[in-house]
Amino acid sequence: HSVSRISPNLAFVPACPPPDPMDVEELQHFVFNSKRLFVMTGAGISTESGIPDYRSEGVGLYSRTDRRPIQHAEFIQSASARQRYWARNFVGWPQFSSHQPNTAHLVLRDWEKLGKLHWLVTQNVDALHTKAGSQRMTELHGCMHRVFCLACGDQILRSELQKHFEALNPTWKAEAFGVAPDGDVFLTDAQVCDFQVPACHKCGGILKPDVTFFGDTVRQDKVDFVHQCLAESDSMLVAGSSMQV
Repeated sequence: HSVSRISPNLAFVPACPPPDPMDVEELQHFVFNSKRLFVMTGAGISTESGIPDYRSEGVGLYSRTDRRPIQHAEFIQSASARQRYWARNFVGWPQFSSHQPNTAHLVLRDWEKLGKLHWLVTQNVDALHTKAGSQRMTELHGCMHRVFCLACGDQILRSELQKHFEALNPTWKAEAFGVAPDGDVFLTDAQVCDFQVPACHKCGGILKPDVTFFGDTVRQDKVDFVHQCLAESDSMLVAGSSMQV
């Protein structure tokens, strides 16, 4: 399989010993005997594409820094929190959106083509499964590549919003201090105080990434659909997730 054309930052990949041949054989046996395989993936599957995760010992965001992802209530209630979030996201977007699938994403796509994979559920918001070509898939926590209005529900592509940011902030520049898992970077409060955030072009409402922030809940219809897919499956494989969320 081909892998990412962009050299990943391997500092984000947890150290681990080579796979035990017996473990590999056991996994092969498991997959071979699965007829309707249900797969759930988490942040750990994307570290080799250069995106850090949260919980990996020593290299995850929680181990390297005391910073935490924005909370849903904070984003909704605070204009300054939204300004800070979008400024960080604006700086980080070119790099985050350029990440490419790695071998793991491509293998799961190939299993789908072979009829082995019944359904894929990902906790990730990086769109790497989509870039790999997976179609039988649910993005449980949404996707950073989409943005919607909290008032009228209008959706736009995140790449289009980047152009609006650039138009509103033609002279604004900021140096990033490290990369975070969800497409943003670390900036100081002084850096973001002059950053201008656009409103919905249709109704003037608040724009939010189409993702489930910490403290928010996944829509019930999506949860019900995922449970239905799981009930239709005969086996389940978890890849790159601590299952703590």
